[in-house]
Amino acid sequence: MTKLNSKEQKNRAVGRRKSAAARVRIDKGTGKIVVNGKPADVYFGKFAVESVLAAPLKALGKEKDLDFSIKVAGGGKKGQLIACQHGIARALVVWNEDFHKTLKTLGLLTRDARIKERKKFGLKKARRAPQWSKR
Repeated sequence: MTKLNSKEQKNRAVGRRKSAAARVRIDKGTGKIVVNGKPADVYFGKFAVESVLAAPLKALGKEKDLDFSIKVAGGGKKGQLIACQHGIARALVVWNEDFHKTLKTLGLLTRDARIKERKKFGLKKARRAPQWSKR
């Protein structure tokens, strides 16, 4: 793994949800969000970008000031979307510490810790037992 200099460290953050992980890089720009080499509205859909992905930016009024480059892997589309939102919020706090209070009160910095429960032996799924018959 390569070492990052202080400027590069100030531009990066990681967001997670379930088994999805999003690596976010932030730069000054015009408000573009690129996910895995595609525009975010192509990758996730226009409604998802406007409502979920841009929520941290709308809360701070920075929709047109910053560009984001995101690499996301693992999980499904919704998990990836929330991981990207979490990564954007964390990158904004790394970019400027003054954003922390606003984003924390909206719950955008809290990682959703719910994950899939493991399957147990003797059961069909995590909690689903085989059908029981008396006779």
